[in-house]
Amino acid sequence: MFGKVLIANRGEIALRIQRACREMGIKTVVVHSTADADAKYVRLADESVCIGPASSTDSYLNIPAIISAAEVTDAEAIHPGYGFLSENADFSERVERSGFAFIGPRAESIRIMGDKVSAKKAMIEAGVPCVPGSDGALPEDPEEILAIARKIGYPVIIKASGGGGGRGMRVVRTESSLLNSVSMTKQEAQTAFGNPTVYMEKFLENPRHIEIQVLADSHGNAVYLGERDCSMQRRNQKVLEEAPAFGVDRALIDQVGERCVEACKRIGYRGAGTFEFLYENGQFYFIEMNTRIQVEHPVTEFVTGVDLVKEQIKIAFGEPLSIKQEDIKIKGHAIECRINAEDPFNFIPSPGKVTAWHTPGGPGVRFDSHVYAGYYVPPYYDSMIGKLITYGDTREIAIARMKIALSEMAVSGIKTNVPLHRQLMIDEKFRQGGFDIHYLEGRLEDLKNSQRSI
Repeated sequence: MFGKVLIANRGEIALRIQRACREMGIKTVVVHSTADADAKYVRLADESVCIGPASSTDSYLNIPAIISAAEVTDAEAIHPGYGFLSENADFSERVERSGFAFIGPRAESIRIMGDKVSAKKAMIEAGVPCVPGSDGALPEDPEEILAIARKIGYPVIIKASGGGGGRGMRVVRTESSLLNSVSMTKQEAQTAFGNPTVYMEKFLENPRHIEIQVLADSHGNAVYLGERDCSMQRRNQKVLEEAPAFGVDRALIDQVGERCVEACKRIGYRGAGTFEFLYENGQFYFIEMNTRIQVEHPVTEFVTGVDLVKEQIKIAFGEPLSIKQEDIKIKGHAIECRINAEDPFNFIPSPGKVTAWHTPGGPGVRFDSHVYAGYYVPPYYDSMIGKLITYGDTREIAIARMKIALSEMAVSGIKTNVPLHRQLMIDEKFRQGGFDIHYLEGRLEDLKNSQRSI
């Protein structure tokens, strides 16, 4: 096994990877910006290297600085976590050309799946169900674009091929606004992603967001580990996730999961990955693949008993998967609430010093966080400061435990979105299950209006 792994990330995922490494007897090197010098995972690391100032561009996105840190500390592998450089094919390539193992997919897999046009083509070839849409990138000819939209049927959605994180998308409901929307999305895609290519899909009005977790090794083996429901979203950003997805036929999940495994084998995928789907009227439609560990991976770990981060590390070392498909059994139910340093209802970030920090515990409760009393939440990065996960034999038990855990959590000095999660745990539609991706936006609007009337 690797003797030393460099962790090229920050926050709770840096600590999560560090804990997995320590459990496996692997020494860790943590790189950090000047803003993160006092982070818990920096203090716990065997070695740490400051790679730049607070700005992500000059630190966590600085490829030469990260590779230099690996060289001077004699690390053997680099784990990118999620976000930052985790889905950067050039980084993966540079890491391996420099003589280190990249704990993630090969560069060519990241490129295929990172471009949504080529990803969709690969999925169609593997038999993975996809949203009806254009056959690749939209052409330049306006008449051809109009013809494609007529064939699909309105409403349609224009998407940037290199987009992600809820950006680079525009819904079009009428033919009169189509060409202007395509032009605007192309301009935005060029500015945001350096790639003006866009494509078109049928816009599903009330879908759920369901994703399937996969693991694949370098020996031709691949498995799927059930699904997660990530439909509780705000502005296309996930707020709460759970596994398994409520009310979805297991036979259908198995059918789609097998197609995902086949896709992994076809493209020679290696490592952990997630196939994301829209689900509506009993049908799955592929939208994209995330070629990294996900924020919400703990809910899958709870219901399968598989440590996904340890599996990532073993795969990168060249070991075959330690599990077969028949070994994977979905048991119980898990829910994850993303805890953010922000106002719970207007979502304005709330950086600052944490003056008090009390986290919950008890049966079936897990809290992943790098925060502690006295920690300063910096204003330079994503506002997520932790993940609260609960598990139970049933969904009802998992909700009950989450409700109790949220009531026990106390944070002072900054605002958090804990009050929002408390509201969700008593929300009737959430408790019933099966809500779509637009539900939270509507619920937040109702809460805002009720506050105005008081």
